[in-house]
Parts: sequence; structure tokens; C-alpha cells
Amino acid sequence: MTVERQLRTFHTPWGSFTPAVDTAPLIYMLVLYGLVYFLPFGVFEAWTTGEDGPVEWLQFAAYAGACVCSLRVLWLRRRQWRSLQGVAWLLLTLFLFYVAAEEISWGERIHGWGVEVLRNINAQKETNIHNLPAVQNYLHVSFIAAGLFFGYAGWRWMPHIEAWPARRYSLYFLIVALFYTYFDLSWISHAERIRNDQEGIELLMAVGLFLHTRHWAFSAASPPPAAD
Repeated sequence: MTVERQLRTFHTPWGSFTPAVDTAPLIYMLVLYGLVYFLPFGVFEAWTTGEDGPVEWLQFAAYAGACVCSLRVLWLRRRQWRSLQGVAWLLLTLFLFYVAAEEISWGERIHGWGVEVLRNINAQKETNIHNLPAVQNYLHVSFIAAGLFFGYAGWRWMPHIEAWPARRYSLYFLIVALFYTYFDLSWISHAERIRNDQEGIELLMAVGLFLHTRHWAFSAASPPPAAD
């Protein structure tokens, strides 16, 4: 039995329609900027920009959960690990593991241990790679590239590769790519710079990857475990 939710049907005075994509990201953005934005006591800032706040841990949970689901798919398809599908799932699993680990600085935020060499040159004095000066300048570009790949290029040009998210999850990734594109353009053009609400926006990508991998890990479309 599949765990993938059916696409929502909207009923209006002009008729009913069912979008081809999951519209939950649009609802999230509407609630974020139409309701949470106006809450007192710095709730919006804590949600969208708070360092080591709830959103960062939600991102870690989503990426870690997606990694576990992806590992399950690899296990179910262990007889096919040399196939193109197997390689794609392996690459996605490694990507998810890396991003999840980076979110919590490879566990340093939990156990307090770290690599002193990395700490000394890290912008946040933590053991991670994405805040190193040589890497940090390209973070936005990487989010734009990942958003475009997962949100469009993957399902559009390689629809037979199951490891890449399907079209229905497009908005989880394209909104992230659009945000960072607009943000960087506002800096490059020296125009009025938009808010850097990155944590609240990045959460969409993490959730999108979790929903995608969960579907394949527990879907009826997944092959049964191979016999030993």
C-alpha cells in the first residue's frame, strides 16, 4: 500500500481543479508570511534565521529520515546495485547523509567534539565544511543548482531515474532556487536587499526529499526484499 498522499483537489465557484504538483509548499509560504511574520516576540526571526534553532533541527530530522528511507530502498534493491537505478540511489543516499551531518556539524552540536583545524578556519567556529570561507561563497549557488535539478531537470530529462524526485514535488525545490536567485540578484544589482529568511525556506527542500524517499521506501512500487 502506498503512503504517498493524493494530490489535493481545489473546489472553487468556477469549478474544481487538481494541480499536477503538491501545493503544500505554497500553503506553507502563505502561512509563513501571512501569519507567522506578524507574530510578536521575534517568532518569525527565530523560525527563519535562528542559529541552532527549531528549523535547523527539523531540517536535520528530514534529511536524516530521507537518508534512512533511501538506505531502505538500496537494501530492497541490493540485487540491482550495479544498475543505473542503484547508482542513482547510492548517490542520493550519500548526498542526504552528507547534508544531514553538515546540519549538526557532524554531531559536534550534540557531543561537543570537533576538529580543531576546521574550527579555526570556520566562519562559525564549528566542525563543518559548508561554513569554510572557500565553500561558503558558493552555498547559494549550490542551493540554486540543487533546487533546479530536483525541481525540474531530474524528472524532466531523466524521468526513468526513480531516485530523482517526481514532478509532484517540484515546488519543494523550485521555491528554494527562486528565493536564492532573487536574494543574490538583489545583492549583485545593489538594489534593496530582500530578507535573508534562509532557514525557513531551506526547510522545504529537506521536507521534499523526505517525502520523495519515504514514498519509494514504503510504496507498493518498491520491489519486495530480495531472497538471501
